[in-house]
Amino acid sequence: MFELLLGRNPAFQALLRDAQTAAAANVTVLIAGETGTGKELLAQALHHHSARAAKPYATLNCAAVAEGLAESELFGHRRGAFTGADADGTGRLRAAHGGTLFLDEADSLPPALQAKLLRFLESGEIQPLGETTTRKVDVRLIAATNADLEAQVACGLFRADLYYRLNVLPLRIPPLRQRPDDVPLLAGHFMRLFAARYQRREAVFNVDAMIAMAEYAWPGNVRELRNVCERLAIFRAGEVVGVGDLPPEIPGYSRPYRPVAGFPVKARGRGAAGFGMGKYRVN
Repeated sequence: MFELLLGRNPAFQALLRDAQTAAAANVTVLIAGETGTGKELLAQALHHHSARAAKPYATLNCAAVAEGLAESELFGHRRGAFTGADADGTGRLRAAHGGTLFLDEADSLPPALQAKLLRFLESGEIQPLGETTTRKVDVRLIAATNADLEAQVACGLFRADLYYRLNVLPLRIPPLRQRPDDVPLLAGHFMRLFAARYQRREAVFNVDAMIAMAEYAWPGNVRELRNVCERLAIFRAGEVVGVGDLPPEIPGYSRPYRPVAGFPVKARGRGAAGFGMGKYRVN
């Protein structure tokens, strides 16, 4: 699945090399990156290329679970353990036994649950709600965060001992604004993807549109780029997409764009640089 993580940017390529090494190691991984950078896709790739690939892969978004239910979701429960517990609950850790559990937005774990997760990481044992004995569980944990966990530790919002347990193999995904040379590659991939999905003719970007997109900061990162491309693939199918077709938050380019190694570039009359000969399709 690493082939689904697209990018030629040197920092991104270095991340992929580290991730491939981490995949083979049966230790905890902490993925850091802004929203929309692809943390879950990287976690899936780590599992897929690990010795646990044939075993279960479970996920839990810590920010999406009500605090009162988080312990049950993670560790499971016995019937009658709390109001509404009409049946036994397996919990994500037991569901992932032998495989991998991906904890997204791990910075959202409430303090009491942080202590119990630390106990699991130290002992490999869990105690479901309503049970008096512990159970052994064999799970590799991959955690992800878009927060500065070191700062949260310093502020007392996140346990230092849990942070060190999670941060055995740290992987940081660079934001898209730090890899503008990957925007043409990703945009071309998404336009082909959505043209095929919606059975429409593929739209292509002209030079000015591609330069504007490469200059844009992409606060939503790859997810935002994907959404823009999906919209254009639907509304501009078979057309050449210009700057005027882009969302209003993406202005026309403001400075000469630096040529990117591996992409065809020619000088333009008004001093900027262009990709290709007027419209841009990534092969």
